[in-house]
Amino acid sequence: MLLRSSYGSILLAAGAYLAWGFLPLYLRLLRDVPPLQLLAHRVVWALGFCAVVMTLAGAWSSVLRALRARGVLLSFALSAALLMLTWLTYIWAVNNDHTVEASLGYFITPLVNVALGVILLKERPSAGQWVAILIAAVGVAYLALAYGAFPWIGLLLGVSFSVYGLLRKRAPLGSLAGLTVETALSALVAAPYLTVVESSGQGMFVGASPGRQLLLLAAGVVTAVPLLLFAASARRMPLTVLGVLQYLSPTIQFLVGVLVFNEPFNQQRLLGFGIIWLSLLFFTVEGIWRSQQHLAALRAAAPRACPEAK
Repeated sequence: MLLRSSYGSILLAAGAYLAWGFLPLYLRLLRDVPPLQLLAHRVVWALGFCAVVMTLAGAWSSVLRALRARGVLLSFALSAALLMLTWLTYIWAVNNDHTVEASLGYFITPLVNVALGVILLKERPSAGQWVAILIAAVGVAYLALAYGAFPWIGLLLGVSFSVYGLLRKRAPLGSLAGLTVETALSALVAAPYLTVVESSGQGMFVGASPGRQLLLLAAGVVTAVPLLLFAASARRMPLTVLGVLQYLSPTIQFLVGVLVFNEPFNQQRLLGFGIIWLSLLFFTVEGIWRSQQHLAALRAAAPRACPEAK
């Protein structure tokens, strides 16, 4: 049963990462929709989807209890702002031929998480993690020098999503309930904005073809379902497996950008990305080794802790 549960969790997580990986294909279908409008539609329809699921699950009482706690609403307002910044940046990047650079942001997210742990939480990373961060920094610096421009899209996505994850890690609500609160707060701005642009004739929903309207409505499902899949899997899946699977999404995004959208990827970019991929390989292998060492230590300590089990 445990084995089946573990495999099921892996499949759920893989489904989430696959959905996030192929998200650029969905966004490209709505390329002519201005990024702010597409963001607003994503917020509003994701809120509608989450509200339906929350009602079916009877989970509203836990949300209301959590929001009564001091500082919780402010924390979710901050995480909502960061999530909107991440979504808007990603939408703009994909629909302006920067999918490859956007994938860079999610490649380096694990390393940014470690760096934030050092800066904000005063954590002490291992020597291997320091080496991985330094190698990645060399790769980013090389890309900046090779192109004469700072890779701000990738770094903005990596930093904003990492800070968002840090805030959500400390939040008292799970993935679905938290997303419901975040989209509800964001909808306070998104819904009036859509009302204004639609009433002024500049909107892309009212009067659009049924196919366009269906694509915009689908933003709720596209946004919420991967999060639900991930939330259902993360708690029951080994961290070592999760650490490897997290690269599935940016890898697909990268391949979509190069092979489907035909974004430029010359030898200079290959070298820069190669350096960053080397750092991620080092980071992942070192993390797996440390996890195996920790498990071995726990197994060795178990008989001593329970001598009666002999």
